[in-house]
Amino acid sequence: MSQQTAPTTARRGGAIWALVITSVAGFMASLDNLVVTTALPSIREDLGGALDDLEWTVSAYTLTFAVLLMFGAALGDRFGRRRLFLAGLTVFTGASAAAAMAPGIDSLIAARAVQGAGAAVMMPLTLTLLTAAVPAAKRGTVYGIWGAVNGLAVASGPLIGGSLTEHVSWHWIFWLNVPVGLALLPLARLRLAESHGTGAPLDIPGTLLASGGLFGIVYGLVRGPADGWTDSVVLTGLLAGGALLVAFVVHGSRARNAMLPMRLFRSRAFAGINAASLLMFLGMFGSIFLLSQYMQGVLGYSPTEAGLRMLPWTGMPMLVAPVAGMLSDRIGGRPVVAAGLFLQAAGLGYLASVVTADVSYAAQLPGLIVSGIGMALYFAPAANLVMSSVRSSEQGIASGANNALREVGGALGIAIMSSIFSARGGYESAQSFVDGLRPALVTGAATVALGGLAALLIPARRTPGRIVTSAEPAPALEASTR
Repeated sequence: MSQQTAPTTARRGGAIWALVITSVAGFMASLDNLVVTTALPSIREDLGGALDDLEWTVSAYTLTFAVLLMFGAALGDRFGRRRLFLAGLTVFTGASAAAAMAPGIDSLIAARAVQGAGAAVMMPLTLTLLTAAVPAAKRGTVYGIWGAVNGLAVASGPLIGGSLTEHVSWHWIFWLNVPVGLALLPLARLRLAESHGTGAPLDIPGTLLASGGLFGIVYGLVRGPADGWTDSVVLTGLLAGGALLVAFVVHGSRARNAMLPMRLFRSRAFAGINAASLLMFLGMFGSIFLLSQYMQGVLGYSPTEAGLRMLPWTGMPMLVAPVAGMLSDRIGGRPVVAAGLFLQAAGLGYLASVVTADVSYAAQLPGLIVSGIGMALYFAPAANLVMSSVRSSEQGIASGANNALREVGGALGIAIMSSIFSARGGYESAQSFVDGLRPALVTGAATVALGGLAALLIPARRTPGRIVTSAEPAPALEASTR
């Protein structure tokens, strides 16, 4: 059914409308991962709350986003992707307004959790709706633009949050979503065509196992640095979450209508790009989390000044990712993604070698530029590789799984790199912060480099425009071979 949706979409406005709608929606969902970080001092001043409460304003969104992503994709495949996209967008927009009007820290945390649930339904469907609207031969370029917008959102969260907090109010980091969401709702209803997946029954046991397992793992990773890795609740979350994920793998290997069929991972393309994505987000999220604090707390920049100085890194996807998409159309996504990850690793490694308590911005600039180019080279072809590594009827599943692994990677990165930072340094002085930052950045660089090695496991395509996998050839690629 989904293979026949592109002509209908063309009549309703075509690929351009689909690109605009899905890119803007994806931008909002991705932006809210880190947009709160630079606003936390102002939120605490207005709403009160202990340090743990402030941490939950970030992690409540990440948790619900991560654990519900695959369920959101499955709902879209079963009941209609446009219908569920509209539902997720409505929930996300309403929860954003509730967060902006939150009278206390507890209500803000609750609104953030609902925001994450809406984003989890909306985000994985952006790629499947976009894929249905775009001819196969053009998907690399279009994915490049989509990837540029989403990559910019993830990396520019601290800049946007800091600028709005400094010059307007922290409430506007949430109010910003409301008019955008209200504008997208009628556009999506009129300009996107409906599509479905296989129509198979919902995999309720698989959903519960995956959601419970991811919740336990992510909860343990988020709470570990604050409560201690030997804390009974943290250990229970990690161990129980791990056990549930093992059960999910067994279930996915045996169930007839599994939410995430484990046979997909027999494809080196699917397994390789998902491993690369997990490791990329682990290294990137943790690095941005610490570097944004370094620029403010050690170098003395305001939130806006820090964000502006990170633009050579965070803004690079807007310039390079469309080119990366075209490159992936010509030579395949594997070499472009691998090159991007190795460049990102090199940039982080360079930054680790130059950070001091008084380093000049000129000394940091080469690392920021190289990291930005690497990020941009990764984002565009990665989307193409994910969607083309499975059959078109399973693209919703693939998108949900990939986005879930990215979110888990981000939570893991912040937890691991914050733990390394705390073990080797701290906030006591500028030099103490640098002592902790340097080994954390080295860890981030090594992790992203491992992601580059994982990308090299993806098979090189055998014919122009086609990626060969061990699964059934993806119909999405067949037109691009002509």
